[in-house]
Amino acid sequence: MTTPSVPAGSVPTESVPTVPTPTDAATHRIPALSRRRTIAALLALALGGFGIGVTEFAAMGLLPDIAADLVPGLLATDPDAAIGLTGWVITAYALGVVVGAPTIAAIAGRFPRRGLLVALAVAFTLATLATAALPTIEGVIAARFIAGLPHGAYFGVAALVAAELMGPGKRGQGVALVLAGLTVSTVIGVPIITAAGQAAGWRAAYLLVAAVFAATILAVRILVPPIAGDPNSTIRRELAAFARPQVWIAVSVGAIGFGGFFAVYSYIAPLATEEAGFSAAAVPWLLASTGVGMTLGNLLGGRLADGGATRAVFIAFAGLAAALTLTGLAGGTPVGAAIGTFTVGFTAAALSPIIQTRLMDVAGDSQTLAAALNHSALNLGNALGAFLGGLVVVAGFGYLAPAWVGLVLAAIGVGLALLSVVVARGEGARVRG
Repeated sequence: MTTPSVPAGSVPTESVPTVPTPTDAATHRIPALSRRRTIAALLALALGGFGIGVTEFAAMGLLPDIAADLVPGLLATDPDAAIGLTGWVITAYALGVVVGAPTIAAIAGRFPRRGLLVALAVAFTLATLATAALPTIEGVIAARFIAGLPHGAYFGVAALVAAELMGPGKRGQGVALVLAGLTVSTVIGVPIITAAGQAAGWRAAYLLVAAVFAATILAVRILVPPIAGDPNSTIRRELAAFARPQVWIAVSVGAIGFGGFFAVYSYIAPLATEEAGFSAAAVPWLLASTGVGMTLGNLLGGRLADGGATRAVFIAFAGLAAALTLTGLAGGTPVGAAIGTFTVGFTAAALSPIIQTRLMDVAGDSQTLAAALNHSALNLGNALGAFLGGLVVVAGFGYLAPAWVGLVLAAIGVGLALLSVVVARGEGARVRG
């Protein structure tokens, strides 16, 4: 799926033997809707994505505040260790996504789509309230793990609904519209929540996030049409996706690629203040700039995916490698940090709809699981990037070092993407034989 050095025309766009249209495409299960009603339903789905983006990314701008509240003694004696420990709040959420996405998706394929989305939004609301209420670092880490469990299933089911609403030939754009809620949250929601957390305390910030999820419950229930689940879905059929090598490769490519992004983004607040010379008050603006990049990259990625996910992933990885290099070299200045984090966000966000579309292409009838697996990949990358970035920070290499960790991960992603092409050609040869 990726390489900056592959000559034009040498990578097949989608020359892999294509998978037959899955039965779960379900275009006949959705009632006819007006354009206005369709847009309203998509916005309701995106509102949930907005809340998920805020709950996932808010901790990254509030790590110093969370550490000051939950581990004040360690912060006073060893600030780097305190930030590294508090980073487990991020890692725990990501691991919850990794566990919850395939588990819930495999079980819930038969469930009515709208009711399932409402139930997942309720789970988000309760887990976010628990995050705001628990008094210890251990309790907050546990709450964040639980909050991560419904993440992938929500995005997976919402992506399937959006694909049905958009119609044939626009799946990538439908996926991108749902993910736009997440990326817009990085422009508007995360900076606002970060500023609110700095002013009123990080717990107040999470109470605001819980309010967004409560609004999502109402919006989805009122605006999204009732859509039946897949009556043929079984746990066995959904899990059959794991028998496909291309599914494993796509998940791995996504995890590695997103890991390069999260190595930088997880530590964006201390990078801004300790390396680039920004004040703490400027951190929300840097987050907003990164979020603008993510929003634009996500929309571009959706269009690239509809033109061929295999070629698109090579383009995205080439850009990500360049952006990480720029951040590592120039991130010690305000201008370099702003441009670097913007471009890292832009290129990494382009990967998300590309990987999700690729998974839906290669998963056959396991569509619910495939749509959710993208978020397992993303959050494996979240956990991997935050962990590896934390290692080099704790080792004393500073807050620019995670960019070089990300570059190594991007290089590995290129190798895995090339492996995908090789496997695809082998499958094509067997089909022709």
